[in-house]
This record gives sequence, C-alpha cells and structure tokens, in this order.
Amino acid sequence: GTARALADAGPDLIALEELVPRALPVYEKTLAPDYPYHAVRGTVGLWSRHRLTDARPLDIKPQGITEAWSRGLRTVVHTPRGEIAAYVAHLPSVRVRASGLASSWRDESAGLLGKAIAAEKRDRLILLGDLNGTVDDRGLSPLTSRLNVAERGFAFSFPAGFPLARIDQVMARSAAVGHIRTLPATGSDHLPIAARIALG
Repeated sequence: GTARALADAGPDLIALEELVPRALPVYEKTLAPDYPYHAVRGTVGLWSRHRLTDARPLDIKPQGITEAWSRGLRTVVHTPRGEIAAYVAHLPSVRVRASGLASSWRDESAGLLGKAIAAEKRDRLILLGDLNGTVDDRGLSPLTSRLNVAERGFAFSFPAGFPLARIDQVMARSAAVGHIRTLPATGSDHLPIAARIALG
C-alpha cells in the first residue's frame, strides 16, 4: 500500500528509509512498472524513472554506534536534463532524556554527510531523507549551509497522527526546491513528503 501511494503521486524519484529486508521484495515488485531503476544500501533506497549508476553506501555512522548501521546512499541519476548526484540519508533520532534533548549522534552524522556533499564533484545534487531535524535546527547546518531548502510549503511530516514539524527533507545544490507538500498517511509514523525541483 505504501509503495502504491508513493507511485500514485507520480514523482521521478522515490527515496525510502527504514527499509527492512522482508519488505524489500514487495517494494521492488510494486514499483518496478514505473520505476525500473533502484539502488538500496543498508536501510535506505532510491527508486527512479531514470537510469542510476555508481551507487555506493555513504559512511555517516557516528562513532558511538557499535552495531551494524548503514543509513546513507549516494548514486547518480541520468535525467533528460543531465546527471544529478542523489543522496539518500536517515540521520539518528534526537532522543529525549532526563537531562534534555540528546542530539550528538544526529549532529555528528549530519557533519559526516555535509563533508561528503562538500566533496561531491558533480555540481547538481539532491539530498532526500529523514534528517530528524527542521531546516532551522543548528545541528543540520552542515547541510543547510551548503544546500538550497524548500522555498514554499510547510509539509509538516512528524508525527503522522498530529504533524508538528517537518523533519523529512528535500534539499538541492545548483537546483531550486520549489513547493513542498505532504502526501496522505501510509501507516508510517511519518507522512511522506513530495517536492518539485527545478534544475538550473
């Protein structure tokens, strides 16, 4: 149902986070007719109408996490308007503790992602993912200082039952992220978001 709902919105790219192995064949089969190209690394994936090449994992794992953890992907999308580097990421959650909000892992992961984006040789770049922070969050400054954010729309995405903030983001370099909006609930604790991107 989630795969069909996302495909019905008609995007060129679909980024997914928290992919579990048992669900992957369902996404592959359901999305294949309209999205014949996909890349999955760890628990994140990208489905595309356009050919993908050079897919590889991104190392954005904070040092304090000792278990297996792979939440970053980088690939190249071959669009009719040229090649675009596409990044999909799922940053660690901000935890509520007795001492307050704990964001050090999220912030460290954002820093690693920002360094990877700064080193990207392709000029045009799109970042899609669950960044566990709003664009005004200083912890995401390694990203927001390098990338364009949505120009219009609120698209509050979390929590799905009563959305209070958008912690799921679409950002770009050498491209403009126009209107951003939410899609109907899918059963996830986040609402999906959709954005229109104008390539420079």
